[in-house]
Amino acid sequence: MRDDLPDVPDPELLDIRADGAREALEHLVAATNREAFDWLFGPALDRPIHPEGYPESRARFFGPTGEPSPPPEHGAPSTEVLRAFRERVAPMTFNAQHPASFSYFTPPPLAMSVAGETLAQWLQQGVDVWHAGPVGAFVEEEVTRWLADLVGIPAEGWGVLTSGGVMANLMALAVAREVHLRRVLRLDHAPRALELDGVRVYASDQTHFSVARGLDVLGFPPDTLHVVGSDEHFRLQAEPVVAAIAKDRAAGLTPFAISAVAGSTNTGSVDDVVALASLARREHLWLHIDAAYGGAARLSARDAPRVPGLDLADSITIDPHKWFFQAYDIGALLVRRRSDLLATFSRSPEYYASSRPEDEPLNWYEYSIEGTRRFRALKLWMSWQHLGTDGLGGLIEHNDDLATYLASQLRDGTDFELACEPELSVVCFRHLPAAIAQRDEAAIDRYQAALQRALEIDGSAWVSVTTLRGATYLRAGIVNPHATRAEIDTLLAALRRLSEGVLEDLDRG
Repeated sequence: MRDDLPDVPDPELLDIRADGAREALEHLVAATNREAFDWLFGPALDRPIHPEGYPESRARFFGPTGEPSPPPEHGAPSTEVLRAFRERVAPMTFNAQHPASFSYFTPPPLAMSVAGETLAQWLQQGVDVWHAGPVGAFVEEEVTRWLADLVGIPAEGWGVLTSGGVMANLMALAVAREVHLRRVLRLDHAPRALELDGVRVYASDQTHFSVARGLDVLGFPPDTLHVVGSDEHFRLQAEPVVAAIAKDRAAGLTPFAISAVAGSTNTGSVDDVVALASLARREHLWLHIDAAYGGAARLSARDAPRVPGLDLADSITIDPHKWFFQAYDIGALLVRRRSDLLATFSRSPEYYASSRPEDEPLNWYEYSIEGTRRFRALKLWMSWQHLGTDGLGGLIEHNDDLATYLASQLRDGTDFELACEPELSVVCFRHLPAAIAQRDEAAIDRYQAALQRALEIDGSAWVSVTTLRGATYLRAGIVNPHATRAEIDTLLAALRRLSEGVLEDLDRG
């Protein structure tokens, strides 16, 4: 053992050249896998989420003070660290693996995705400058080309992996500002400061919050986002956008982009992308499509028509850690022209100068806000190799079919109200037993929220709540390949079973 290492537990884990290092590492990996599988086949399948609310959860994790403790001054053996995981972390998780977990967009990751993530962390390829992760650069180029082909981005297009849809939407808006708004305003430089006043971006009331936040981060005034009401199915149609553009132009404002949604977070709704794309071309607007969730439907030959027109976009957000069943985190931004990303993000710091400029290596930092990134591509690359487009598409179809089944059961029941027919795999609904249906809307909203919490405590299934047109609805996001019709039946039976107790509690309160 080296004598220059600090005096720490398990010193053989610090240097892979040390005597016994391989055996120690194999033991650590085996022990780690045991902990993972004990959780996976234990707490993860017991219930979708632990029953404690937030204050109780803080006290359980941090102790009586409810506050983080100071960092440990001295280390502990790996066995003790794993024991701390077993006692403090494993019992308090949200369990996407539970077959009746109908969550936000949090699917259980594919086993091959976890394998890819594990390998990526050991390989430690830095995806920024090519020399820091040569094969990482190539795997990302290949997998982003697969994504681009999936949604119909042409050969001159390009894609870059991100932390998720929020980052991808921010980057898309940055590209639209740097490239398209510069053309619209006829500037010889990218617009900044007062040059951003009076421009307009059009989106529906179902648009993800990250679009408004992205515009704010990029320096646009608060009134830049022109929110246009969606139709009765929560979809943005072209006609009201036409009217909004005409009104803004008459007021001396400058329309420059439309941000459409292909699979909204609230309802899974899909905007009329084809008509919006035609409008964008007529009005010389940038078209961004947030297909973070719904873009995965293109994996299914059967269900791809549910998200038409993605090939008409200037930029697209797609999020493999949603409906591609990937381990966190991995999102993507796709653009029609590779040069647009370079024009927006490329810089030439002296410490990244190539010793052989003629090689022109692929440096991913030139295509992203981020610098050094994890080797995100490997897990998706391996998952796609493992299941193929057909296999991944089959999982999409399974979820869509379950959503259709849930909607049919809700329609057939006299005590449920379906918000709208699911376009993909999100189903929003309310439970309206006779004892609550005749009460005012505020009471109905309180009942839905209390029923969701009762279901959470019960642990037989899990759904979230959302707000539609000012009313509270239960929301089942079916992105779980483990789920079957039996879990849908369990969910509805649990809501009915818990209803009486919830109503009694509300009446007492």
